[in-house]
Amino acid sequence: MSKIVDARGLSCPQPVLLALSETKKINKGEIIILVDTDTSKENVSRLAQQSGWSVEVERVQEDYRLVLKKD
Repeated sequence: MSKIVDARGLSCPQPVLLALSETKKINKGEIIILVDTDTSKENVSRLAQQSGWSVEVERVQEDYRLVLKKD
């Protein structure tokens, strides 16, 4: 089961800090991060990739759904 983190409406660095906290908690698996700005999408994606997570980005209306995966 995926963990979902809703970071919509939050300004950076809050979405990044929430993503970092979740990646440290589970260390592997799947995390879905919801963000609503290009900046948050880019920053969370960069953090995840630097930490060894793969990132899939989906546009959902005005928001982004980032699916972070790590085996």
